[in-house]
Amino acid sequence: MYFTDRGIEELVERRGDEQVTLEWLGERLRDFVDLNPEFETPIERFATWLARLDDIDED
Repeated sequence: MYFTDRGIEELVERRGDEQVTLEWLGERLRDFVDLNPEFETPIERFATWLARLDDIDED
């Protein structure tokens, strides 16, 4: 188990029943980067990975 799994598990436990839009998620990611600019690169990579998931499935 990775250390980040704890945060993911907490997210699923607390908010797993909610439905959100990708627009909402994008706004939350922007808010996070505004508050934590040192995470700009990993958030950008994560967002790009999410955006291109369908491209990965086609390969």
